Amino acid sequence: MTTKPTENLVINGIEYTPVSNVKTPASQKKNMKYVIVRTYSSWVFAGYLEKRTWQEVILRDARRLWKWDWAASLSQLSTDGTNKPNDCKFPCEVDTIELLNAIEILDCTKKAQDSIASVKVWSV
Repeated sequence: MTTKPTENLVINGIEYTPVSNVKTPASQKKNMKYVIVRTYSSWVFAGYLEKRTWQEVILRDARRLWKWDWAASLSQLSTDGTNKPNDCKFPCEVDTIELLNAIEILDCTKKAQDSIASVKVWSV
């Protein structure tokens, strides 16, 4: 017999959520959140958010996300990461990058951060 799993389970009035449904925030580096930033013309980057002033963003330990697979959008990539790291193209990490014209900043989950880190460095 196959049963459909439930989102949450209630026992004695206490609601429990399966661990697989918990979205844990990504690890932080010296109080910096791990984020994905989409810019107007410089593409998309993932890294630790050091500073933000209006549309200018400074990221540490940043990677350009040139091509990703198994994510319908950046929102999904920041939450679920990728299940196909071999099909992604993320160049090497840089220590610091200043991005201009940031138009979207998405907090990443630990799952997404680990997924991005699992992608081998792409180069030509």
